[in-house]
Amino acid sequence: MLELRPNCECCDKDLPPEATDALICTFECTFCADCVENVLDGVCPNCGGNFSARPVRPAAKLEKYPASTKRVLKAEGCGPHKAA
Repeated sequence: MLELRPNCECCDKDLPPEATDALICTFECTFCADCVENVLDGVCPNCGGNFSARPVRPAAKLEKYPASTKRVLKAEGCGPHKAA
């Protein structure tokens, strides 16, 4: 089950469960569409993968399967992924 993380790891923008501008990579790293497009160039800075739109969990399911409240923020800042 997706965690539905509550914020963008780059700019800390709130991304509630119903957010349509939340994007995730295969590891559920979560960023807002603005950071993915304008800062990250479409590449996850954590794993080097691409992004997909995060699904919106139906409101009726949120009570039984709540979104995560744990905020994740890249302390070192974020920028385009650098190949090793």
